[in-house]
Formats: sequence, C-alpha cells, structure tokens
Amino acid sequence: MSEKLDIRESLPADWGSIEALYPEAFPDEDLLPVVRDLLQDTAIRLSLVGVINSQIVGHVIFTTCGVADGSSESKAALLAPLAVAPAWQRQGIGRAIVHAGLRQLEDMGISLVCVLGDPNYYSRLGFVPESLVEPPYRLPAEWDGAWQSQRVGTLTIPYSGKLSVPRQWLRPALWAS
Repeated sequence: MSEKLDIRESLPADWGSIEALYPEAFPDEDLLPVVRDLLQDTAIRLSLVGVINSQIVGHVIFTTCGVADGSSESKAALLAPLAVAPAWQRQGIGRAIVHAGLRQLEDMGISLVCVLGDPNYYSRLGFVPESLVEPPYRLPAEWDGAWQSQRVGTLTIPYSGKLSVPRQWLRPALWAS
C-alpha cells in the first residue's frame, strides 16, 4: 500500500460512506441493519474508519459486552463487523484498523475481544479459537473454529462464561446462516 492510511473514529458525516462499503465488501449479506443500529449507539461501541485520500476504504465496529460467569461480569468486546472496500483488500487495511481498535480497547480497560469470523483471516490478526467464552447463541457445526478471541494488554482476567451482548446482537439470525 503506497497511499497513507489514516485511522480515526467514525463521525456521523461518514455514515453514508460506511453504509456504501458493506454491500460492496459483502454482496451476499445484508449487514446494514445491524451497522446502522450500532452506529447510532455511541455508548456501546467503538467505530473506526480507515481513510485514504479522503475516501473511507475500511470500517470496523467493536461493541462493548460482558462475560457472565455466574458470580460477576467482566468487560469484553465483540469485533463485528469489519469491511474493507474490494479495491483495497489484501493490503493490510483490515489488520491496521483492527489493531488500532485493540489498542483503544486496552486503554478502555477491555482485555478480551471476541469475533465470529473466518479463522484463516482472523488467526493472522492474533485471534485463536475460543472455548471458555460461549457466544450468545449456539453456532452451526460447520462454523467450528469461527468463534475466536484475543487477549489484549497485560491484564490476565480469567474469562469464562457466556458473552452478554447488547440488544443489537440479540438476533439469532446474526449468529447462524
């Protein structure tokens, strides 16, 4: 990538460009309802854009969540969705945006980030299969290995239990295909 990538928090003025990005990156999935819902709820999310030459070429949302172990709830985050414009894929933009988000989450006191995604991609970003933190809904068997996590920072909080997600993620269709 010879162009300079700037990563910053998204602004309401970016929403049109963000909404245009998802159908390009995921033509077979309709992620716009959850993206729109998450963008409007600034209290529960971190939304970052990657910008090259004043054009938004990538976007990620991290939603703050909890892990309920029966006696307490620890802070965690869910990485989803992540999109990079097709013309800019395979140039490290997704990696850069995710890593910028992980650094900000660490500063926010979050030390576990979960994702439901392609293990081949997310393993390159440092994610590993997650077995102690359950997703909010049972996943299809063919998605074995797609539920992953990454510890961030130096805190070693023992996470175990079910990921408690905000209302935007309480839609079973988002967890099964």
